[in-house]
Parts: sequence; structure tokens; C-alpha cells
Amino acid sequence: MRSAIYRGSVMHSRLQPVQHRFRYRVFSLLIDLDELPQLARRLRWLSHNRFNLMSLYDRDHGDAPVGTGLRAWAEQTLVAAGLKPPRGRIELLCFPRILGYVFNPLSLWLCHGPGGGLEAVIYEVHNTFGGRHAYALPVAAGQEEGAVAQRCGKEFYVSPFMPMDAQYSFRLRPPGEAFSLLIRERAEGGEILRATLSGRRRPLNDRELLRAFAAHPLMTLKVIAAIHWHALRLWRKGARYRPNPGKARPSEAPAP
Repeated sequence: MRSAIYRGSVMHSRLQPVQHRFRYRVFSLLIDLDELPQLARRLRWLSHNRFNLMSLYDRDHGDAPVGTGLRAWAEQTLVAAGLKPPRGRIELLCFPRILGYVFNPLSLWLCHGPGGGLEAVIYEVHNTFGGRHAYALPVAAGQEEGAVAQRCGKEFYVSPFMPMDAQYSFRLRPPGEAFSLLIRERAEGGEILRATLSGRRRPLNDRELLRAFAAHPLMTLKVIAAIHWHALRLWRKGARYRPNPGKARPSEAPAP
């Protein structure tokens, strides 16, 4: 079984013009979409599209019409970005709903070729204003089995203390025994943000789900609280507030 739990941490470091840094521990689920029906039948504490201790709802990810499925949304998103639809498995790395509640600042969709190599990554970003946006990026030839480097321009309003005229660069070590993601955000004047997400693999079974819950019973609340608490601290340090420059673009959909 390729699906797994990854227990690790998130780190954000604001570099300029105001410096600020924080780190907290989290866990993520790596779900092979082909295994999702089997997982929902086999696991007592994880369900698909219904309430449980932990659950994965299709409507929390992507914006495909109800009933079309997660894979269909990923395929449509890649095609809309001018990329080929995935020819192999698709894995979703995300936070689960815990007791019915979730907020995923970032979800990763790992799209593989028939030989298992990574062909594309979808970085699905949510903000606390109810919006979401997907950056669909190809994996360059020669990077299919190792660390993946990608970059794109910023298109989506996330933080009121960060400029829109910026660029992202990503360095991803795809999930194996461990995984890591480094995100750098650059604007005029240099690098303004560095963020990491990392974890080590644990088997996806009922015992490990209960252990993850015992270690992080209020993880979603912690994520939401941390976002607002650190925003307040940035404001008190003198960070410039930047209002949302406009309405959501067509590729953005309101979060449920």
C-alpha cells in the first residue's frame, strides 16, 4: 500500500522588511487516489465523504462538480494549465478533517507517469478568506526520481502582509521514507519568505491514526489559531497591511 501518514512539522520564516519565524508540529495523510475506496472500507478511524474521527471529503479539495471525483479534477487542472493528464497514479498529500473540521493552507497533488516517475505537481493553496487556487507545474526531465525544483509567479492572495507582485520557487523531495518541501517567495528587493513542510513516513492503519490524533487532537484549530496569532504579531511589528487587490479569479472557488 502506497498511502501513508507523515508526521513532521511546518516552519515559516519572514525575512524582510519585518523578521518573524515560527514552527509547529503537524501530520499529513498521503492518499493514493486509487486506494481511497479500499482505505475507507478497511480503516475504522478514517472515512471518505462521511464523518469520522478523521475523514477526507472530496469537496475540501479542488472544485470539481459533485460526483466527478478527485482524479477528474486533477486531470482537468493539468489540461487547463497546458499539461498532459497523468498517465499513472495520483497521490494527494493533505491534512485530514479531524472530527469534521479541516483547513489546508497547502495540499500537494503528485501526478505520476506509468513508470512511477513524477510528471507534475499541483500546489493547491487555500486562504482564510474562503478562496483557493491551484498552481499546476510540470516536472522537468531528469527530476522524476529525485528532488524536484519548480517555480511560478504568484497569482493568489494569501496573506494581507505579503505583496502580490512576487514569485515562488519550490524544492520538493517526494514522499518516500520521508518527504520535504521548501518554498521561497521573492519580491522586489529579494527573498521575503521561506517556508518548509516535512515529515517521516508511518503506516496508514488504525493504530497510527489514533496515535496521530492523540498527539494532535486539535491540529486544525492550532493551524487556524497560529495563522491569526502570527498575523497579529506581524502587524504589531509594523508589517504593512495589503488589502485584497480584487475578486477571486475564475480558477478560484469559495471553500465550503
